[in-house]
Amino acid sequence: MRPLLVLLTSLALAGCADSDSPEAQVRGVIAAIETAAEARDVGDVMAHVSSQFTDSYGRDGRQLAQYVRGYFITNQSIHLLSRIDGIELPTQDEARVKVTVGMLGRDAADAWDLAAEIREIDVTLMREDGQWRVTYARWARLR
Repeated sequence: MRPLLVLLTSLALAGCADSDSPEAQVRGVIAAIETAAEARDVGDVMAHVSSQFTDSYGRDGRQLAQYVRGYFITNQSIHLLSRIDGIELPTQDEARVKVTVGMLGRDAADAWDLAAEIREIDVTLMREDGQWRVTYARWARLR
């Protein structure tokens, strides 16, 4: 389940697009999700997730919120290193993002108990009421 958090938290800014373009808007949302995750703020993370969210395993947004909350309790420190590998805009209101994410989490009980992983993540965002929100996610562990 850790990939869900990686998905929502690790999509970072990259490139130089017009600040009003859909691509720049999507990059801004991704950066906001990453910032919220590193701050361990469930509400701010979930503000960018659609009520229609599902992942490749069929989990919904409610299940995702429960997972994120539990992950933040377990990992008192979260650090992300992200690279956007591509953004496609098949329509004006849909974005498909490919990202590679390195994540390091630390348990509060033991300063040396670290968990690290690298994931390749595919994310779909849709513009809902003028706001880009994550509607779908699929991931694979790289190492």
